[in-house]
Amino acid sequence: MAGEPMGIYPDTGADFNGAPDIDHLNTRVQRELSDWMNWIKTEIGFDGWRFDFAKGYSPDITKLYMRNTRPEFAVGEIWNPLSYGSDGKPNYDQDGHRRELTEWVKAVGGSATAFDFTTKGILQAALVEGELWRLKDSNGGPPGMIGLVLENAVTFVDNHDTGSTQKHWPFPSDKVMQRYVYILTHPGFPSIIYDHFFDWGLKEEISKLAMIRIKNGIRASSTVRILASDPDLYVAAIDDKIIAKIGPRYEAGHLVPTNFRIATCGNDYVV
Repeated sequence: MAGEPMGIYPDTGADFNGAPDIDHLNTRVQRELSDWMNWIKTEIGFDGWRFDFAKGYSPDITKLYMRNTRPEFAVGEIWNPLSYGSDGKPNYDQDGHRRELTEWVKAVGGSATAFDFTTKGILQAALVEGELWRLKDSNGGPPGMIGLVLENAVTFVDNHDTGSTQKHWPFPSDKVMQRYVYILTHPGFPSIIYDHFFDWGLKEEISKLAMIRIKNGIRASSTVRILASDPDLYVAAIDDKIIAKIGPRYEAGHLVPTNFRIATCGNDYVV
């Protein structure tokens, strides 16, 4: 680029063969990208950013673009593999994995969120293997990112990479609604993929859960009290306003106060 020395700045993140590197340490790149981002925010009407493959560049770079553009909302994709045991299953303790996400959020200034890949992986393993005991960490709380920094976690079932047309890590189709029960009743910012809502015929079920969340004022910062986390049963009270039950075990009445009523139910779930 004219006026800027090129080829002297080190790479600041992980490599990705699907796209060329952009020199984010170059001040002209920083200025022109910031100008473009501000243009699509003010002229086109975008409210926020999704930082794709955010580990491909330093958190300091993300922090700079956040400071220069001040979006209403921003989320970063930090997709690292879970830790696995010799049996090929994810280890029970995924604290290191979720702390990578929280450290990224901290490094970019604390105003951005991150996709909670830890929760996705743990819940996927728990439902597939019939190991719902995984849904409570050693401190008695949620085992994913929402167990550490609730208001900076974006929970999800699948996205365009993990599911949809690419299917790199898809959630089992027969467990998808149980997953939505979890993210739409628990803390964090839940996200719904277009495919499930419009193409899979799940609009009515998902909408019911969303309305239950809104009606009861469940927020990203809501508190979770886990009442049961057995192989075939997970029960949690959120803000002591709603109780979510996931798993094939039918009887959980002793855990639910008598003044609670069923708001919605489906295959292996009740709210």
